[in-house]
Amino acid sequence: PSAFLHSILEPLSLPQTKHYVTAIKGIEVNSKKVIAEYLEDTWNVPSENIILVTGPCHAEEVAQEKLSYLTVSSLVEEKGQDFADLLSCRFINTKVNNDLYGAEYSAVLKNIYAIGAGILHGLSYGDNFLAVYVSAATREIEVFLEALHKTRRDVKDAAYLGDLLVTCYSQYSRNRTFGNMLGRGYSVKSAQLEMNMIAEGYYALEGMEAVRAKQDVAMPILQAVYAIVYQGQSA
Repeated sequence: PSAFLHSILEPLSLPQTKHYVTAIKGIEVNSKKVIAEYLEDTWNVPSENIILVTGPCHAEEVAQEKLSYLTVSSLVEEKGQDFADLLSCRFINTKVNNDLYGAEYSAVLKNIYAIGAGILHGLSYGDNFLAVYVSAATREIEVFLEALHKTRRDVKDAAYLGDLLVTCYSQYSRNRTFGNMLGRGYSVKSAQLEMNMIAEGYYALEGMEAVRAKQDVAMPILQAVYAIVYQGQSA
């Protein structure tokens, strides 16, 4: 998990000639940067040597060999394709894109929106409202990514919308479970203790709110979840 990344890497030396594959969907808590940016700025890893793996995919279903899809992002598509080929098998399909930063920020945001989806479930809001919520979250991701880095991307692709859907709806989603507890009245501390797992969205919220404020982008859903989790506002 992103909260522990720096303390684990700090005593090590990361050769700049190596390639680094990250499947972390969070923000490094000290630098307030997504992992690709953190590797570049803190460890001087060339951006073209960083590869990102995103969903829509839950590890539990991969372990059960259920048909799954992964997105591999790299600024050098040939490198991304080489790694995607290593992952592909009977039950894993892969897609490659070059939107390294957009895909990573989207993967971070979907964890935050999954907390919100869990809160709605904990408050006994129904599927009708959740559908509207996810639609609005998709638009919010698109607005943020356009402000951050304009490029040719379609947020309806699996790496963006698909990953958001599976995280907001799945029983396996740790972030949704965490939000569900908050919606039912648990405090943040008690929800974390009872889960005994890391909800990446909790750490990502603080970093993403800082990034959002710096970019001066209005993101009402993210801001509302931040107010509930970090400012004690009633769900």
